[in-house]
Amino acid sequence: MHVINIVTLILVIIGGINWGLIGLFEFNLVGAIFGGAGSGLSRLIYILVGLSALWQIMPLMQTFSSTEPTAERH
Repeated sequence: MHVINIVTLILVIIGGINWGLIGLFEFNLVGAIFGGAGSGLSRLIYILVGLSALWQIMPLMQTFSSTEPTAERH
């Protein structure tokens, strides 16, 4: 796996955990760590998470278009 795929996957996981915390407990972990949801650093993290999610679309599409042989049902 390429380094960029690993980094973007980690950022997507962080974003998912953050959204889970917001939904369950109304607690924004990224905002708490980086000085509030509107701080410049928090916004940068949100942007990186969003770009990472867009990047992860490529491996997903490659998985669907894979030429791996599939088992046929008889």
